Amino acid sequence: MRKFDKAKQIFTENKGIMRTAEALDAGIAPKTFYAMRDQGIIIQLSRGLYKLADTPPLGNPDLITVALKIPEVVFCLITALDYYNLTEQVPQFVYFAIPQGARRPKIHYPPVNIIWPSKKVYEAGIQEVILDNTPVKIYDPEKTITDCFKYRNKFGLDVAIDAIQRYFEQPPRRQNLNSLMKYAKLNRVEKIITPYIDTLL
Repeated sequence: MRKFDKAKQIFTENKGIMRTAEALDAGIAPKTFYAMRDQGIIIQLSRGLYKLADTPPLGNPDLITVALKIPEVVFCLITALDYYNLTEQVPQFVYFAIPQGARRPKIHYPPVNIIWPSKKVYEAGIQEVILDNTPVKIYDPEKTITDCFKYRNKFGLDVAIDAIQRYFEQPPRRQNLNSLMKYAKLNRVEKIITPYIDTLL
């Protein structure tokens, strides 16, 4: 039991969620780790990712699973729109970006949809938010909207139009037109997005 207590403490110090390799590197013996799994002390979130069973359920299990398995991901497109309440779409995938040229990550669950922007586009508009006590990276609302116009062929122009309409229905203090246009230029969608902005202003 003392081994389990020590192992649980290690999990707790890591916010209750750890990859198998991390747990073993942190000093949990393989025999102890797998005994905890078999006894239900830890439960599997996805392949190689576990959480303490007695911690509260995750509010965003799919996003946390992806973020912990692939640290360089930045959530984008409909996943980010959903986070900002800028869409009624229910994401069928976890949408995220990784830098152009990066190796395709191995992930079996949840279903994902990946974009590989250039380094300059990938790095623009990243912000860090806390989900389930875990820091994750997500594009800010303005970058997300312009990305949706750029990748409109993935899910239709209507999603991008709805998002920008919802954006301008927010209080003015939550709008940043300069950033929106900066990202529109970066994503080369200025000509597409400008008529909608002019109509909504």
